[in-house]
Amino acid sequence: MNQEKIGKFICECRKKKNLTQLELAELLGVSDRTVGNWENGRNMPDLSLFKPLCDAIGISINELLSGEIIKEEKYQEKFEENIINTIDYSTKKIRITKNSLNIILLVFGIIITFSAMTIFPSDSSWGSTYSIFGIIITTCGIYRLTKRKKIILSIMYFIISILFIFLIDTINTIRFNEIPRFCIIKTYSDNILTCDNGIFKTYKINNNSNNEYVIVDFKHKYNENTIPIVPFNRNKSSIDNIIKYKNKYIGNNSNTGNLIGSLPLSEYGYVFEIDSDNLGLTINYHVTDWYINENQYLEKSLIYNSISIFFLIDNVNYIKYNFSGKTFVFNRNDIVENYPNYNKINKNTFNKLVEKRITDDDFINNIFNKIIT
Repeated sequence: MNQEKIGKFICECRKKKNLTQLELAELLGVSDRTVGNWENGRNMPDLSLFKPLCDAIGISINELLSGEIIKEEKYQEKFEENIINTIDYSTKKIRITKNSLNIILLVFGIIITFSAMTIFPSDSSWGSTYSIFGIIITTCGIYRLTKRKKIILSIMYFIISILFIFLIDTINTIRFNEIPRFCIIKTYSDNILTCDNGIFKTYKINNNSNNEYVIVDFKHKYNENTIPIVPFNRNKSSIDNIIKYKNKYIGNNSNTGNLIGSLPLSEYGYVFEIDSDNLGLTINYHVTDWYINENQYLEKSLIYNSISIFFLIDNVNYIKYNFSGKTFVFNRNDIVENYPNYNKINKNTFNKLVEKRITDDDFINNIFNKIIT
């Protein structure tokens, strides 16, 4: 079936009837653009329009499909030829429509899968549910599009897709310190959310607070009783992160500012000043002291910050913390004399001698009263 030839024939017959494209379109209940597309050979009229179109321009359906006026002696021959061409054309149209629907199904499933990975929070089970649902839809599309070994290819696609989004989820967990979307077992206890996906465990500490942090445990060295728990964001403030700011001199403003910005209380905003003559550091926080002292957060943070700064910057003699309600001053000598085993603190012992003690309320009260001036 030659669409271009048929289109030109429609145009010739329309003009013989002194009809414009718009007039013919109104007779058939279509747009003049549609008629223009027929005449340019871009597409064919719908089967339901064959008879009304032929009646309007004064030809037979057989002549329409032939794209020319048929002589009487060749009418039967052309009729049989056009029947075969029409069946073949209809079959191709059905196949194209079917494949288009399958491709739409495939694309729709992919969109659902990746949208679920980005729209829903990482600790929401809806993310994994909709991701798998999207993969099932795309698998159906693959099954319908393939001609051979449908079941084998569909199963392979499903397995590879699951592994792929699991890999992406694992990368996101490590890169962005978040709970993975795919969890076999998810448990809540106090302020800890634990996710076990069968390969590694992930712990979210201080869940749903400003200081929540995530620990990804590939080696299975932690459990709910041994996981490091501190009241602040450990991903930002742990020794593994702040050790890079170790410096002999306080005069490096950039280094000092980055260190303070990584320590607890920085989330409330601050400015700092350096006393070069007396080798001191003054930090002015934009918050009132009593406002942030739930569960001794203020005392724990001040002790942790002071130990960290004295340990990492060798020549600091004192640190003054100013809040809108009160001022606290820590001297190096007081820390050295009163903090247990201060001289044994190094990168390897920091978590044991500093971090773990932060969770001991009695220790905090005792040491805070001793070293604060």
